[in-house]
Amino acid sequence: MRHVRRVGAAVAMAAAAVMVSGCSGGDDNSAKGAGTIPAVSEIPTVSEIPTVDVSVAPATEEPVTEAPSTPATPQEELDLLAAEKNWEVDDLYAGSAAAFVEDICESLPTSGAGNWSRPQWLAESGNFEGDGKAILQAGIPKLCPKWSTVLKQAVSGKYDRWFGNGTYVVSSKPAADGDGETIPPGTYRAEGKMENCYWERTSESGEIIDNNFATSARKITITIRSSDGQFTSEGCEVWKPVK
Repeated sequence: MRHVRRVGAAVAMAAAAVMVSGCSGGDDNSAKGAGTIPAVSEIPTVSEIPTVDVSVAPATEEPVTEAPSTPATPQEELDLLAAEKNWEVDDLYAGSAAAFVEDICESLPTSGAGNWSRPQWLAESGNFEGDGKAILQAGIPKLCPKWSTVLKQAVSGKYDRWFGNGTYVVSSKPAADGDGETIPPGTYRAEGKMENCYWERTSESGEIIDNNFATSARKITITIRSSDGQFTSEGCEVWKPVK
């Protein structure tokens, strides 16, 4: 109804304009300056006015691509790699390859305080069994890279071997399982405070080739020959190769 009233008002204004124009028809100049008044029939009705659709089209939803998750720490990265490779880890470490490697990293600084060199301990104390070698090769460079050289020596088998108390078969080759330990021919030295240190070299038949009993010593050097059968040490310090 509001639009109808506006149309009526427009008609009335148009009629008034016609009347004014008729009254001033004798003045050509004023007639030229006045605009042309549309006829009433030319004025559009409300129903003829086009409508404009102002509705907003819904936004097109783009598929959300999740960024691939990346391990936050070297430990997580190692555990993820172990899962991908299906490496088995001892139950002692709750199946975590990172926990196994971290334990080895913590043990390496003190392993040399015993009867083994660090690469010897790493290679010969069971750490390489099963998937242990693969896990350590992947994990040590990530978690304790300062021991990478020791790892390489252990993997290559080229490292110094130390010997504590016990009886060893003289051989350049490692002993087979169950055959006891072997010691390669060479010159060895034991250093430290030694009291009641006994050592002996024997033939394959057990005859004593050379021996000594030191009640007090700081340094003892011996040479084991390839022709020897066994070497025995009791109460002495660790025997290390002399270079």
